[in-house]
Amino acid sequence: MSVARRTLVIVGLVAAGLLLLGACAAGLNPEVSPRGYGFWWGLWQGIILPITFLVSLFTDTVNIYEVDNNGNWYDFGFVLGLAFFSAPVIALRGRRS
Repeated sequence: MSVARRTLVIVGLVAAGLLLLGACAAGLNPEVSPRGYGFWWGLWQGIILPITFLVSLFTDTVNIYEVDNNGNWYDFGFVLGLAFFSAPVIALRGRRS
């Protein structure tokens, strides 16, 4: 593979990765849900927490936790989603030693 082609592939992969990360970021809450956000929203927002946290450092319009939730089920989903993200990271870290 030529150097120009390899550079083009790397630039394309970086651009696709940035688009993927941008699509995961949580947004504004223009409408309040009458029932609150439940387990599935908590799970999703727990999974995207690392990306959302980075975005929240640079803007005041993104929160890492949905305040309009329905309580314990949202919290359970949020922690479970965070565990889905962090468990492979912890497992790989222990494997390198």
